[in-house]
Amino acid sequence: MSSPILDSALDAVGNTPLIRLDRLAQEEGLKCNLLGKVEFFSVGGSVKDRIAKGMVLAAEKDGRLIPGKSVVIEPTSGNTGIGLAMTCAIKGYPVIITMPNKMSQEKEALLRALGAEVIRTPDEEPWDSPRSHIGVAKRLQQEIPHGVILDQYSNVNNPLAHEHTTGPEIISAILSTPSTTTKPSSLKVDVFVAGAGTGGTVTGVSRALKKDHNPQCIVVGVDPIGSVLALPEHLNDESPKSYVVEGIGYDFVPQVLSRDPLDIDHWVKTGDKDAFHAVQRLMKTEGLLVGGSSGSALSGALAWLKTERGQKIAQTEGSNVVILLPDGIRNYMSKEWFLDFALRPGTNSRIPQTTSDAGK
Repeated sequence: MSSPILDSALDAVGNTPLIRLDRLAQEEGLKCNLLGKVEFFSVGGSVKDRIAKGMVLAAEKDGRLIPGKSVVIEPTSGNTGIGLAMTCAIKGYPVIITMPNKMSQEKEALLRALGAEVIRTPDEEPWDSPRSHIGVAKRLQQEIPHGVILDQYSNVNNPLAHEHTTGPEIISAILSTPSTTTKPSSLKVDVFVAGAGTGGTVTGVSRALKKDHNPQCIVVGVDPIGSVLALPEHLNDESPKSYVVEGIGYDFVPQVLSRDPLDIDHWVKTGDKDAFHAVQRLMKTEGLLVGGSSGSALSGALAWLKTERGQKIAQTEGSNVVILLPDGIRNYMSKEWFLDFALRPGTNSRIPQTTSDAGK
């Protein structure tokens, strides 16, 4: 089926495929349908394209962004920045991105290629420090005339983008795929699993799924060990600690993340090694060139499916377990964790030992 000509790259945001992960499911002995929502197919390469587009369009409509005047400033782990830089390149707004040092060189290169200015900040600074990526962005907003922080951490258009696009796309894919004797389906999303960074994705998709589609849908949030987002609180360390995986987890709870049990039923903590091993499995078993946080989501999903409640879903033919795979390997190809298994198989991993892996 042919597609119409698009007016700009913004029209190619989202509409990503839902792909069966049958080989992984078979390896794990799962009877349920294991499905990946593969977001690197979006034009900017990640799930964050959706919120970047949504926040910019809403800010223009509200008059916060003024063509020819406004300068967009955003603290980010990288993917939101890439989405904003892409959107603003099309719209004509200058962009300044503040980003912690640990984020990949590829992300900075892509940001600069799209015309953004990039300012790196120390990894060890807490979120409320004036030297953190958030603190530096706030200072720049005060110093730069017409500077605007769209603020993915508190902007309602972050979860709304997923409630209005990501969630409905998943529902549409499930409903439009008939149940057959060889590929049975409940014709509903029974479980949704996603990593939490700002939390906009898991919150927005949850609301889309539970509001009208399946109120009994189980939503599982995945949080890296060292972050503080999970509930109950005892799952988290007493104080935030470092981890290698990028784009998920924080040392504070963003405003857009709903930790209400009505929105997120369960939380799973994941470590770096499990995440990167899951990336390798997705590549070598399913042919999907995903990034590290996709590995976190998969390892978290598999861990939950081994719980008492999860096993009931796992062993039910036709139940649909959807895992959000946020981005691709493009952003991480210089990282040691990727190079170790891609170019140096069989060698000892040079992934830095972090608290995520302590005690394993």
